[in-house]
Amino acid sequence: MSTQGNVYDVLTERGFIEQATHPDEIRELLGKESVTFYIGFDATADSLTAGHFLTIMAMMHMQRAGHRPIALLGGGTTMIGDPSGKSDMRNMMTKEKIDYNAKRFAEQLGRFIDFDDDHAVIANNADWLLDLNYVEFLREIGVHFSVNKMLTAECYKQRMEKGLTFFEFNYMLMQSYDFWKLNKEYGCTMELGGNDQWSNIIGGVELIRRKEQKPAYGLTFKLLTTSEGIKMGKTMKGAVWLDPEKTSPYEFYQYWRNIEDVKVEECLSLLTFLPMDEVRRLGALKDAEINHAKEVLAFEITKIVHGEEEAKKAQDAARALFANGGKSDDIPTTTYSKEQLAEGIDLITLLVDTKLAPTRSEARRLIQQGGVTVNDVKVTEFDKKFTGDDFDSDGVLLIKKGKKGYHQIKEG
Repeated sequence: MSTQGNVYDVLTERGFIEQATHPDEIRELLGKESVTFYIGFDATADSLTAGHFLTIMAMMHMQRAGHRPIALLGGGTTMIGDPSGKSDMRNMMTKEKIDYNAKRFAEQLGRFIDFDDDHAVIANNADWLLDLNYVEFLREIGVHFSVNKMLTAECYKQRMEKGLTFFEFNYMLMQSYDFWKLNKEYGCTMELGGNDQWSNIIGGVELIRRKEQKPAYGLTFKLLTTSEGIKMGKTMKGAVWLDPEKTSPYEFYQYWRNIEDVKVEECLSLLTFLPMDEVRRLGALKDAEINHAKEVLAFEITKIVHGEEEAKKAQDAARALFANGGKSDDIPTTTYSKEQLAEGIDLITLLVDTKLAPTRSEARRLIQQGGVTVNDVKVTEFDKKFTGDDFDSDGVLLIKKGKKGYHQIKEG
């Protein structure tokens, strides 16, 4: 067990905990013995995202305090899809794609969680869900669930108007079954997850308590949102990924460097291991000084996800840009051939190719509003073409969108 105090107090002070089924019992349990707990990850993509990062940080805090995490990959539940927080049914994926995604998740989780010597477990619910006998499942598990009660759950209520399929209605039973299965197999007594999982987590807690007459607990974490209540971890280009091939360390760093001032202290608290005194000191900075706090935040998060060397590179690249509009190998770069550049490439195409704009119409709007500069010169003509002759003395065309979006064009 940790000598640094009760991890429940740590998670509470840092702002993680949103709801707990039995707060006093959970705190007492986490303070006196090593607890096996689990968090589920449905394999809906081939990389974890910034949205997953908060729950991974919670797992790391728990493991550092002497508790044993189970990372449960949703090879089975992803076949159905969780209706929580979704306005429409999730697209159905092939088993092969789900298996591939689950393997990628396992690789990434290994960077944050120590799975050696049974310090943590990685499991996949495909192992027990895909071959279930449906009649047996209903007799064994279905009898413990009241449809009336399920329909009052938040995850189902918001879907009732549009229509909730029976296919998705099974999801809560399957997630509850996972908890029961992990309880039987690994002595897992606690499920953790984002606050949108509350209804599903309660389902599992009550199933174990009814079926096994044994204690089981649930705990949910705050969901990271912007001040408008939109889930954090999204950009115009889409999700902020933990895979450096999908979101470069520089782009990852820049995302956190540019978050809203009001969110800096919360993110320092939840997404770094900085002591809380330092978090509060940085969070209290105002006006221009808050930029220092944002630099610390971006560096610390990038260091945890991509390592210290990549964090330093990203920080140096960002500073070089802000200092003198300079160029850096760590800034996202697109290379065009001599032939392409000889013919000239129009600005709309450059913006879409570099993903500074998601569509040609959005690129046109950006140019129209005066939001695009090329080598520090504002460009307002849509059809302006750029050739190798427009490159600066370093052989670079630096496109800037607003104050925060940068991309280099090079000749290859």
